[in-house]
Amino acid sequence: MDTFGSLEVRWVQGFTSKNVEFVDKKTVCYTSGIYINFLNLETKIQSVLKCPGRGVGALTANANSGIFAFSEQRLNPSIFVYIFPELKLKKELKGTAQLDYTSLALSYDGPYLACCSSLPDHTITVWNWENGEVLCTQPQAGKDAISLVFNPMNGLQMCALGTASLTVWNIEKSARFHIMKPSVVELPASDGSLFEGEELPSYIVSDRLTYFGPQMPSSAISGLKGDKMDMATYSMKTRLTPTAICWTAASKLYVGCEEGFLLLVNPESLSVSVLPSPTGKQTHTVGFCDRDYKVIDVSEFPHLAFNGNNLIVTGKGGVVHCLQIRATQIKIIQTWELKEPVTNVIYSLDYETLLLSSNMGRIYMINSTQSEQMVKVLDIHGGNFVAGALSHTNKNICVSLRDSGELQLWSTDGLCLGFLPLQTEVTTLACCPVAQYAAVGTNSGHVLFIDLNREQQPRLVHRVHLFRRPVDHLVFDQEGHYLFTGTSDLHIYVLDAKPSKTFSVIGYTVVPGPILSLSTQYIRESEQVKVLALCSQEKDKNYEGSLLTLLTLPVRDLTGPECVDRHGRLSGHVLKESTYKVACPLKSCVLGVHVVFAYCHWKKTIQKFHLPQDTDHLPRGKVIWLKPKQEVKGHPRGPASLVLSPHQAWLASVGRDGLLRIQQTASMKQYMELQCHSCRLGGVRTVSFSADGQTLLTAGFSDGSLVCSNLRLKDLGAGKVNEATQYSQSVAHLLENVFNTENSFLSHLPEMLHGSLSAAGAQTPQEGEFSLRTEMDQSSASLLSASDLTWLEIKREAVVKEDNEQYYEIKTNLRKTIKELHDTIQEMMRENENLPESERLEQHEFNLDVEEQRRLEAMVEQEVAKVRNEIELENAAKCYHRNVLKREFWDSMKVKGKAIRAFHSQHEVRNYRMKEQTEKEVEELQRVQNIRQTEKSACIHETLKKRFKTEEEEEEESSVVESAALTGSLSAHLGCSNPYMYDQFELQTTEQKIHQITLLQEVINQIKTAFNTEFEATHKQKVQELNRVKNRNKRIREIMEELSMSETLWKPSLVDSECPERMLTVDDSEIKVERYLTPEQEKEEQRKDLEEQRRMATKGEDNREKGLDDMMDGVLEVKKENILTMEIPMPEFDLTKPETEWSEDEKKAYKEYEKKAAELSGEQGKYKKLLEGEMKKLQESNKEATEKFDKTLAKLAEKKIKSEMAVHQEELRIAFLVYSLLIEEEIRNQELALRLKLEEKLAYRDETQEELKKYKDDVDLFHETYDSIVAEDKILDKDFKKEFVDVPNITVDQLYKLYKRRPRIQKMRTQTDSLSPFKEQRLSGSMAPDGFSKMLKAMEELDAAENMPEGLNPSLWEKFCLVRRAKVESEQQVKLKALALAEMQAFLQKRINEDETVQQEIKNLIDELESLHKEKNRFLSDIMVQVLIKQGQVEVPPTALTSDYSDSVLHHRSVVEDLNTTIRMLGKQKIAIMVDCKDFRKGIIQQEWENKRLRMQIEDLNIKARDIQTLHMSEEQRQHLSETNCAGRISNQITTLEKTIDLQEKTHLKSVDHHMKKISQLNKQAARKVEKNAVLDQQLASMEVTVAERRHIYEATAVEENQAAQREERYQEIIQRRKLEDLARVQAEDLALLWAEVERLRMKNFPALDQLKHN
Repeated sequence: MDTFGSLEVRWVQGFTSKNVEFVDKKTVCYTSGIYINFLNLETKIQSVLKCPGRGVGALTANANSGIFAFSEQRLNPSIFVYIFPELKLKKELKGTAQLDYTSLALSYDGPYLACCSSLPDHTITVWNWENGEVLCTQPQAGKDAISLVFNPMNGLQMCALGTASLTVWNIEKSARFHIMKPSVVELPASDGSLFEGEELPSYIVSDRLTYFGPQMPSSAISGLKGDKMDMATYSMKTRLTPTAICWTAASKLYVGCEEGFLLLVNPESLSVSVLPSPTGKQTHTVGFCDRDYKVIDVSEFPHLAFNGNNLIVTGKGGVVHCLQIRATQIKIIQTWELKEPVTNVIYSLDYETLLLSSNMGRIYMINSTQSEQMVKVLDIHGGNFVAGALSHTNKNICVSLRDSGELQLWSTDGLCLGFLPLQTEVTTLACCPVAQYAAVGTNSGHVLFIDLNREQQPRLVHRVHLFRRPVDHLVFDQEGHYLFTGTSDLHIYVLDAKPSKTFSVIGYTVVPGPILSLSTQYIRESEQVKVLALCSQEKDKNYEGSLLTLLTLPVRDLTGPECVDRHGRLSGHVLKESTYKVACPLKSCVLGVHVVFAYCHWKKTIQKFHLPQDTDHLPRGKVIWLKPKQEVKGHPRGPASLVLSPHQAWLASVGRDGLLRIQQTASMKQYMELQCHSCRLGGVRTVSFSADGQTLLTAGFSDGSLVCSNLRLKDLGAGKVNEATQYSQSVAHLLENVFNTENSFLSHLPEMLHGSLSAAGAQTPQEGEFSLRTEMDQSSASLLSASDLTWLEIKREAVVKEDNEQYYEIKTNLRKTIKELHDTIQEMMRENENLPESERLEQHEFNLDVEEQRRLEAMVEQEVAKVRNEIELENAAKCYHRNVLKREFWDSMKVKGKAIRAFHSQHEVRNYRMKEQTEKEVEELQRVQNIRQTEKSACIHETLKKRFKTEEEEEEESSVVESAALTGSLSAHLGCSNPYMYDQFELQTTEQKIHQITLLQEVINQIKTAFNTEFEATHKQKVQELNRVKNRNKRIREIMEELSMSETLWKPSLVDSECPERMLTVDDSEIKVERYLTPEQEKEEQRKDLEEQRRMATKGEDNREKGLDDMMDGVLEVKKENILTMEIPMPEFDLTKPETEWSEDEKKAYKEYEKKAAELSGEQGKYKKLLEGEMKKLQESNKEATEKFDKTLAKLAEKKIKSEMAVHQEELRIAFLVYSLLIEEEIRNQELALRLKLEEKLAYRDETQEELKKYKDDVDLFHETYDSIVAEDKILDKDFKKEFVDVPNITVDQLYKLYKRRPRIQKMRTQTDSLSPFKEQRLSGSMAPDGFSKMLKAMEELDAAENMPEGLNPSLWEKFCLVRRAKVESEQQVKLKALALAEMQAFLQKRINEDETVQQEIKNLIDELESLHKEKNRFLSDIMVQVLIKQGQVEVPPTALTSDYSDSVLHHRSVVEDLNTTIRMLGKQKIAIMVDCKDFRKGIIQQEWENKRLRMQIEDLNIKARDIQTLHMSEEQRQHLSETNCAGRISNQITTLEKTIDLQEKTHLKSVDHHMKKISQLNKQAARKVEKNAVLDQQLASMEVTVAERRHIYEATAVEENQAAQREERYQEIIQRRKLEDLARVQAEDLALLWAEVERLRMKNFPALDQLKHN
């Protein structure tokens, strides 16, 4: 990479992680994107460290040693250990993690670092970070671990907090060997109750009388083996969820739970105690709480911190409590309230400062030694940055925008100066170069203008609503003349950027596609502003575009009507537009001086295009193709965005890879880059240059960080820096007056309150300018509202209103004319309805706008097609569902579910639904039967040995075998038994039980099949009975009609349960809506109706039976009907004359009338009695037949009950067998699990014994070394006097006393004056060298000359000091060796204890296996059988013997014996008679079955004979049967076919060649035709223009002639139509006469029935 400079990070802001750590007493660190920020709590000075990798993962720190460590975010991440404040890398640890580390922890007093990796290994590893050595590791130990915390009092103990577990890890060491031992803490239940730690045995033996086998543990039932066995022993009760932990000075753990419980855990004994809830009222309230007394509800403990006897806990809503814990009492002594969630609580090293952090980017501090007041030390807010920009003023203020709608101002040092909550979703940001304000785009389409003059209090001074979509782009030109804004709705709005113009909207223009990028360039020489818009196609979903639209706008007053039309669109005279197109789609672009820089995501390159200079002569809409003049490699991970520096010399690019690149626009080959943001979190969102081009500001996409960096060029680039500075100074000097004027006006603009709404109103013309209308809405609490109108909508409403006022009279006249025309047409339609049909016009002929009617009809048809499509899809889904259900529950059934209901009750009998047996089931049944047959044949020799038994014994044995009480089922009595079934007492092995289950299922199938057969016969009987009842009811109905009776007729029928197939069909009567028919279906229905009419007509004419019925009706039944309806007419004189005036003839005639009337009445009475008798007989027949059927159905119900009993009995036997198989499987699982566990324990014992032997050897060897060192130390003590032989004894004694003297440093402890509860910490291995160094320093003081005895030679004193120094070093070495030896011996003793524990566990497992074998044998030998007991027989428990015999009678024994003998004899006789009856009945039944079988065989043979007679055979079949050499004939056919195929292949190849040649000729002809068509197209264009001109001339000159001709033509058409209708009517009348004549002739020639009758 050829660079011309470098980029240095100036400051970083952001708060991306939840945890804040102390690195020393007064400094904390936290994560900001890929950086780590350090904040001094006293001086508020911040420093930054960039992560060496691609991002910061887990972070931890140790304030005691100034060490902090963090992991990087990438594949196979490393852990970096740094020291503060040098910020130097101490060690890089490369572990086995593949994806990430979830947690890191540093020990309090040792060089230990613990880490937990994420997927897939979840390994907990302990490192010695000083030398980068892995001390111990434990795979799959941190599956749910979220935090690791070392014990401050013991660096070899830590706690792992999981999402649902708590584990204490003890690190045991022997010399340089380390191992980790877990201790899982068993948490209480979710209600706070403790579990009893009882171990369940491997099984439980039941002592109940009915023995069902041993009760196995859940692990055996579920089939778990190995380590998973312990999972099943856990209680199903929900346990507490730990959320936070902290260590105490007594090496105990406080655990906070999500359910609101606080626990105290002893890591040594693993005992857990639930502490009581805090009591008492709040005694002191500080911070942000305004109330002195309140009710405190500590419902959860997300964070804990320990301080002596007090515990700091956090609760909901940002409440922090200080709890005083004494024994079993907890009291809240202090409370602080933050009003925002607390994410971390931590104490400083000296425990004087309590630090609280929130997820809103704030850090609070409480110093207990100074004040209890809570102080805010950091307030940078939270959330991701949407945009960041550097102000173009001399102050270089940075402006940022967060996704929450907060606008923040930052100083050059990274301090937050002020903020403004906008209370809306924001999208983009831009700073004005001529005034101290920023423009903000929102998600609702508004543009906000923020005054930044008062840095601590930014103000919202104006807003305008432009879009209905989010504002995507906001950009000023370089000198602040205009503000351009755009979005995806193709509109670009131009606003006046000067506050003096009240940010008025000048106008808008439309571009050819959605805007992807927008940039500007001010040309000072021509005073023009050029705007470049990168547009995409409408259908492009990748947000890439290839169209570049260049807009040129002059810098002058653009408010006149010649510049902007009435709708607000900029005129083409003012706005010049040029369109360019590139070959490869672009993601972003930026406009320079006659040059365009763009990023192509397809090629991952940055391209440079030169714009043509002279484009004014080109026609409007002409597209110019651009080719890149230079192309260099871009960002490896896109998309990327580009920004030019103010002096156009540098090009900055940022992408999703998180890199910031600076390139020189002249060459673009050299570049410098800086990793600003994390590529895993989206990279960089925006980048901005300062006015002098020396500072850049980048905002991350999703990492929540804002990075400010400085540009540092090499010596060769100093001129470039001066050039950029001079350019910024010249621009500032040029715009100084404009800036002062506009800034002064901006300061006087009124502030918009947060509770107010202002909408961009309609602009009314006033003195040639448009002013913005502002509406205030005090009722809304939100800043923005999406319901107000946009600027363009207001303009359009104003235009419509103006047009309405201007053309009011014209519109009124038009409405009046239209109404008159409407009334005229209505009158014509009413007159048309009264005209004759021949003169009447059709309805559509009155439509004046046929095209509108067609459009509406097309719209309706489209909507109908849409609805029809939806209905069809819904119906298809329902049909699919119906087919699935039908296939699953109907088609798969061999026997469908059906019922039979009684005629005179609601009693029903249902059959058995049965599925077809699968091939697998049939094969399994056949296999079992074959096995049983083999087993029975193997037992024949045993049967032959028993032939010597008598027949009576054999009968008794057979009766025992066939007894239902012993077989346990009634299936044999129903005739459904399987000869291959096992005896219940013979079921011993698993195979026998499985075979028995298969045979029992077959028996159940036989029972159901037998019942279903009888059920079907009964169902057919009911159908036949219903048909008979219908026939009788038909006759009864005729009789009732003859007798004129109106009684209700009983009409039985089949219900739905008797005909379940009705559920699958839908009758027309069930559909309540009119059926819709397509035109094709209507034609088909009409055709079927015509065919039915013809068929009925033919049947009426040719049906001979109908004629005979008419004949019988006229001859036989007329008499009977005449008898009932006949009336004797009264004589006329009876009505005209009184009885006294009658003549003799009349009296005689009247007597004759009375006689006939009496005879007729008698005949009618007899006939009525005859009909009534017949009707009564028919009704009784119906009743008798139906009652008889009901009795048959009752018998079938009894048969169903017996079948159900048999089925349930067999199913019960199957259930017992399955249960026994499950118990056997559970016993096998338990046995296998115990064996596996025993094998693991044995292997572990062998391994531990080898390690134990190795440890013993190491301890012995080290003990020998220790003994030798102790012996050498003693030798030094003994040889002291030998070193000073020449010295007097008195002096030697004095020297010996000094020789034994040691400094007091050996008895000192590490003490500090801090408030830390962990003052007395044990000496760790890392602190021993430090103690020895202090000892040597103290020895130097003792070796001083003032401590030398008087009169001693200095040379001897030096020799004495050397000897004493050697003695001290020897003692120190002895102590170290002693400590190491004690540590090794303790380690060895623990291993010995573990070995003894393993031996005891092995012994227990062997005992469990032996007892399990005994219980298994007992279960297999104790067989469960099913015995049937007669109904009513009840087992009575035995009672006590009777002792009172006062009312008893004493008989001789012989009397009782005689009676018993007589009873036995009579009983035997009765049994013999019953056996004879039974045998006789069996013979009868057997004969009936035999007769039935023979009849069925006869029927089958008759059917087969009939089929053979009617069998038709083809000529080929006859030839095949008659021919003897079939193989030869087939081979001849094959040879012929092969020859035919060869010939066809050759023919096909020839035809293919011929067609290929023909295709080539056609292609040539097509090419020639294309050329001719091109020439014709060119001629056609000119000819069409000529034709159009002539047509226009002709239409203009011949309008009146055409109207007259059209009227005459219409009149002639009406006359002609009237003539045709008259002709059609006359022809129809003639045709009707002809048809009548044809019908008359046909009836004349057709034979009459009367003639047939007489003949």
